[in-house]
Amino acid sequence: MSRIRVDLIEKIEGVAEVKYHIKDNRVDFAQIAFFDSRYIENILTGRVPLDALAITPRVCGICGHAHLIATVRALESATGCRVSKKAQTIREITLSLELLQNHFKWFYLSIYPLILNGANRVDGALEPSRVISEAIALIAGQYPHNSYAIVGGISTDITPIDIFELKDRLKYITKLFNKYIIDTDISEFSRCDKLEMMLSKSGDLPLIMQKILNNGWQSLGQSYDRFIVFGDSGIFKKGKSVSTRYQEHLDMRYIEEFKTPNSEAISIKYRGKFYETGPLARAMIMKRSLVKEAHRRYKDSLYTRILARVCEMPLLIQYIYDLIDTIDYSQPSWIDYKEFKQSCSGVGAVEAARGSLIHKIDIKEGKIIEYKIITPTQWNLGNSNKSNPSTAQKALIGNRADAPLELIFKSFDVCSVCTVK
Repeated sequence: MSRIRVDLIEKIEGVAEVKYHIKDNRVDFAQIAFFDSRYIENILTGRVPLDALAITPRVCGICGHAHLIATVRALESATGCRVSKKAQTIREITLSLELLQNHFKWFYLSIYPLILNGANRVDGALEPSRVISEAIALIAGQYPHNSYAIVGGISTDITPIDIFELKDRLKYITKLFNKYIIDTDISEFSRCDKLEMMLSKSGDLPLIMQKILNNGWQSLGQSYDRFIVFGDSGIFKKGKSVSTRYQEHLDMRYIEEFKTPNSEAISIKYRGKFYETGPLARAMIMKRSLVKEAHRRYKDSLYTRILARVCEMPLLIQYIYDLIDTIDYSQPSWIDYKEFKQSCSGVGAVEAARGSLIHKIDIKEGKIIEYKIITPTQWNLGNSNKSNPSTAQKALIGNRADAPLELIFKSFDVCSVCTVK
């Protein structure tokens, strides 16, 4: 017996529609559609290049800072300018703080209620989010939608007092992580390589992961087991992994964008294949021990995907601590650069909370003639056909109709407004 079920997926910075084709009580196919349009690329066409620094952070209210950093990297690629180590470090700090904030929000607003039957613990998202917003604003002047990263560096000149206040907030963020997520030292948790050890701790992470095991959901949501990372920084490295085989070299010329029927979103392939991007991809390429252990048991399932994102949190906290200690106040915050050539182009890639974010800019006669944004949700949740489903479609197909399909969908961490043109 065949039937169609349509689900609206909400609380994803917009809304998505998933049309499930049910056959013999299993998902035979799932069509994914996004309809919220951002039109940012059209707004930028014909403007001077520097306008992008003020406009692209408005793409999203959740990860606007990642869009800013991708933009400034694209502009610096176009003009060929370099920035000081100090400016690079401060950009990394603010970007890492935004990733950390996103992970708290996703865990408590998207995942926690789905696994615990609607249970609500929004304080686990709101309090860390407030403190992290304050920490970013200390450096960037405001949050969200700041534009302090400019071509040649940053527009602020950080002081030891700023760093003192930043460290104070980072210590509080660490306490919140221990209070809510898992009660253990962050360095100890980062070294943990046994799932049983993680499950023996107190906190919401062991609670959630044990609940998944108790429900028998740990192997649900498996996809292609192909991962890709385009951003490159001190904590992440670029590359792709297919069934644990790592390859470092990536070429953006092999990124393929294509439109599919019944959705406003553009889907993405690399060399003709779908890849997963995001924390699980980053963990697999970096060979994070606890995530690798989960992957050995359950492959690229919702269990491994959720664990990978939360395991990234203590790594980000420690990374920010380490970055703070390397700041050289004597270096310039901004270095003058040559003006844009009349015709030039540039590309900027960063690792946003949901995965690889790429901005491309083409300039002619001093004006933007084309601006392209490729978002993580386009990688993970594109729409394709039954013979070659996207990463998320593949994860949904084959599950029982009464399986936690929304949880599988949201395990990728979805943003609707970033996804469509």
